[in-house]
Amino acid sequence: MFSAPQNRSAPPAARTRILWSLGALGLILLAFGLDNPVDAALNMAGHPAWGHFVWWCSKIGEWWLIGLAGFLLAALLIWGSRLELARAILFVTLASGLTGLAATVLRTLLGRTRPNNTAVPQGFYGVWHQGHCILGRPEFSSFPSGHAATVAGLAMAVWLLDRRVGALAWVYALVVMWSRIAQNAHHFSDVVAATVVGMVGAKLIYRWLPPLLTVWTERFRH
Repeated sequence: MFSAPQNRSAPPAARTRILWSLGALGLILLAFGLDNPVDAALNMAGHPAWGHFVWWCSKIGEWWLIGLAGFLLAALLIWGSRLELARAILFVTLASGLTGLAATVLRTLLGRTRPNNTAVPQGFYGVWHQGHCILGRPEFSSFPSGHAATVAGLAMAVWLLDRRVGALAWVYALVVMWSRIAQNAHHFSDVVAATVVGMVGAKLIYRWLPPLLTVWTERFRH
């Protein structure tokens, strides 16, 4: 399953990078325009029967839960001398955590209001509002979604290793993304932007992390 990527030293053509960047930017801008209708359609706040299900769908996208499960599983695989699979699990876990961290840093600095924040008009406030530092305040930490970036990074990492398993990982990721909008915790554009962060981040990490994991795990070979 796990193998180091080939031709990492040969970057893609500049034109291709530009086209992909413009496409991602265009997608995010389109998502901003669709925020109101999509948020309203997916919001489950007025459906109490869905409450527990939505909560659990969101909970399984927590970065700490993914990290704990991933590292424990990798440790068991290393102990059982299944190093190739252990490397794959470590790559997916680290890609998920790093892309989630990147989104968390961005949303903390951008200061976008969450859709359930009715105390101030919706918008981007940065790190300062009305004479007070809002750095790290949850109600001003919406864009991009940390949950969505975490699971998008995970799904993309799995996809890079195995397309069939990756398709299942994307189903899981989409369920978590839906739950964040359904809980009225994020706008649609928060999730779209986070998906871009997760996918791009996982691709970049795939260019340098596998060789490091190979070197590190080989020391445990019996």
